[in-house]
Amino acid sequence: MVFLKRNYGWMIVALLALFPMFIILNMINVDFTNGFSITLVEGAGSEGMTTLEMLYHISGEFAIRWMTAVLTLTPVFIIFGVTNLYVRQAMGISTAVWSFLHFIIFLIAEGFLETFSQFNYIAGFIAILILVPLFFTSNKKSMRLLKKNWKKLQSLAYIAIFLSLLHIVLLEKTWLIYAIIVGLGFIIRMPSVKSKFIKIRKKRKVSTL
Repeated sequence: MVFLKRNYGWMIVALLALFPMFIILNMINVDFTNGFSITLVEGAGSEGMTTLEMLYHISGEFAIRWMTAVLTLTPVFIIFGVTNLYVRQAMGISTAVWSFLHFIIFLIAEGFLETFSQFNYIAGFIAILILVPLFFTSNKKSMRLLKKNWKKLQSLAYIAIFLSLLHIVLLEKTWLIYAIIVGLGFIIRMPSVKSKFIKIRKKRKVSTL
């Protein structure tokens, strides 16, 4: 019970991140009879998309959603004073997993060299490279080893979200809502705005005592 109480947030995030995976699994066929092969289920796409386009859409959409969610945690803490390291860690891992999956689907369908054929692909590729060290250092052991450098390393996530937004903007996908959320988050982080929210939060806390 103690484990569940301490890690319920992490578990909820993990379940939310894993659930859409079942949609993707229903869109592919894995064959082990003659070695190993993966084929797409024909007609599994929707909204006029092919199966491959749908795989791109789902994996990319959830990658940017989780990335945006991670960056909203600090503004939520500033406004409400609520934070949870385990939830942040789980969201960061979910972001990386969905981003890696998106990139793997691209590699299987298009090949590695296609990564450098367009600027938006290059932006996405650099974002993936940034997420690799963030993914492998999202644990307490890395925090102890890196100490102050851990936060500096994790701050690279801001570059990753910028490149990811640039990636989807150039692909003309739905991006405005994510840009607005991230933009508001950065405004709330500004010292002058942050201090006002903290003062309001402290006043509310005192008034409820």
